[in-house]
Parts: sequence; structure tokens; C-alpha cells
Amino acid sequence: MRLAIRHETLYRYTSPLTYTIQQLRLTPRVEAHQHTLSWAIETSGQRHAFTDAFGNQCHMLTITGSHDAVRIVVAGEVDVLSLDRGRLQENGALSPLVFTVPTRLTAATESICAFAEQNLRGSSSEELLKLAGAICGAVAYQSGATAVTSTANDALQLGQGVCQDHAHLFIACCHTRNIPVRYVSGYIDSGSTGHAESHAWVDVWVEELDFTGWVSIDVTHACFASDAHCRLAVARDYDSAAPVSGVRRGGGEESLDVSVKVVPLFGQ
Repeated sequence: MRLAIRHETLYRYTSPLTYTIQQLRLTPRVEAHQHTLSWAIETSGQRHAFTDAFGNQCHMLTITGSHDAVRIVVAGEVDVLSLDRGRLQENGALSPLVFTVPTRLTAATESICAFAEQNLRGSSSEELLKLAGAICGAVAYQSGATAVTSTANDALQLGQGVCQDHAHLFIACCHTRNIPVRYVSGYIDSGSTGHAESHAWVDVWVEELDFTGWVSIDVTHACFASDAHCRLAVARDYDSAAPVSGVRRGGGEESLDVSVKVVPLFGQ
């Protein structure tokens, strides 16, 4: 499926800043099943391109001098091929064991261990899909219920969250079984679901009779990832895969507006 994507991020400040530095993970990954046809990033300041430790294409943005807003716009078209039961064609340069390390956002608490004991009965693709379904049942999708600093345990206790919370809880559950699992950030053609088009899901390592490698699962929709998913970054959690992260000097109070539009271009 060909996806036309436009993503605008606008930070406004109540007083001028003198310096902004941000890391941007806003370029689609180079992977066998997705091909970037066109892509452009529009910002003020200076950008330096680099590849991070997880193989994500990144930019370091720096803005100096007085400014009271930071606007970042990315837009382009990406061709995404269908995946057979979510199976990715490439395993990547890193050992899967890199993705068994817990983080602050994915720590397995007693509550999470109990949840995993009840809902993670095996490491096959089908059992992992069942875990995704159980997470959707335990943590209802509710925009604004959590923040980017919320942990997997926060979402489980609250019983509400968004896609990143579903992904973090899935990761935490897999860690209780030492199953390698990666956080994925990107975009989705959300159709009529009402969910945000900026999305998060997971890749989980499976070893089955006919396949060994990464299987991509959309936890929020309890299904395998498909050609409706465009991948930006993989990492251990949101903190290490966030589309935009950084620090500033000055600025007073900050407000943030984000607009994402994903349009499938059928017949292209």
C-alpha cells in the first residue's frame, strides 16, 4: 500500500528561547518491506543526519538565537508491502538479546508478572496475539488517560491508556519470559478506528518450525502489523524511539500541537 503522510509538530513558548536541541526520529526506516518514494523534513535551524544504535535514521536539530516557537513538518510517500503474519524479512544487525533489557517504562512489577502468568501461555505467534488481546481487554484505549512518562504498570493499574502503553505492557510481559521484544514507532492508516495516526506497536522474536525472526504485532488492534503500518524507529521503549525529544534553554511555559495525516493512495 502506498501511504501519503504529513506530520506537523509545533511547540510554542510564553517567552523566548535562546537555544533548542532536539533529536528527530522522523524518517522511515530502510527495511525490505517498505520503500520511501519521497520524504522531506522542514524546520528552522541546522540539522545533522546520523544513524542511532538501533539502526534508525535520525537528525539532530539545533536552533540558536531568540525564538518563541519550533515547527517541524515531515511529509512524503512510502510504499509498504504486505507482511505474512507480521513476519519481517530482516533480523537486523543487533542480537535479539539486546531487547530483553527492561527499562523504567517497561519494568515488570508484581502486578505485571501476575498478568503475564495468566495471559502469556507460550511464545508462538498465536499465543503472543492472545496476549495482545488480553492487554486490550485490560487497558481500554483512551486518549489523554496517560502521559509519555507513564509506565506499563501505570497503565495496567489505571485500566486505560494509548498505543504506547499497550506496547510497553506487552514488552514488560514478554520480559517475564525472557522473550526479546522491540518497541516500534511509526504511522498507521487508522481507517475508521478513531485512533491516532501516529502509532506504536511491537516486534517480538519468535522461533517456530517454519520461521525464526521478528514478528510485528499491533497490540492496540490485537493483530499482525500490515501494509497499513509505516515504521519510523525501533528501540527498547518510547524514550529511545520518540519521534521528537530534546532540551531547551529558556522559553517559559510550553504548549504542543501535533497534526498527523495518513492517506492510502489506492491504485498507485
